[in-house]
Amino acid sequence: MSVWKYGDDINTDMLFPGKYTYTCATAEEIKPHLLEDLDPRFASAVQPGDIILAGKNFGCGSSREQPALGLKAVGVAAVIARSFSRIFYRAAINQGLLLVECPPAVDGYTEGDEVTLDPAKGTVTVGAKSYGFPKLPDRILAIRDAGGLLPYTLTTLKERGQHGSG
Repeated sequence: MSVWKYGDDINTDMLFPGKYTYTCATAEEIKPHLLEDLDPRFASAVQPGDIILAGKNFGCGSSREQPALGLKAVGVAAVIARSFSRIFYRAAINQGLLLVECPPAVDGYTEGDEVTLDPAKGTVTVGAKSYGFPKLPDRILAIRDAGGLLPYTLTTLKERGQHGSG
C-alpha cells in the first residue's frame, strides 16, 4: 500500500484532464490519464489499496464523474483530505469511493508513514498516532460496500421486492 500526498485545491482537471471528457467514457479509458498533468507516475504506479492524502478543497472544479470513477477503478481505498469540494464529494459517493475529512491526519503525515483507515470506528492512523473523524453514516458505508450508488440502489430495490420497468 502506498500513500500519495498532494496539496490544496486539486481540481478535477488535475485528477482527469478535461481534454479527455468526451473521448474517455469507461473506467479502462480513464485510468491511464489519472493525474497525468499533476503526477505523471500515478496512473502507472497506483495499486489497489493505495490512499491519497490531500489538502483543502480536493476535487474542486467542474462537475464530472470521470475523476471519481477513475480513482475507484484503479483501487484507491480512500482519499483523506483537509476538505472536499461538495460536487466531487457527491460524485465520489456515487462511485463508492471513500472520502474522509481529517485535517490532523493529513498534517501529521511524514513521507514513509504507514496510513490505515477504519471508517467504522472513525479513525485514521498515521505512523504511530491515531486521529479521529466523525463516523461516516451507515448509508455512505453501505453505498461504498455495494460498489457505488447504482448497485446499492438496485440491491435495495430487490430486497424490497421492487424492480424498475423499462
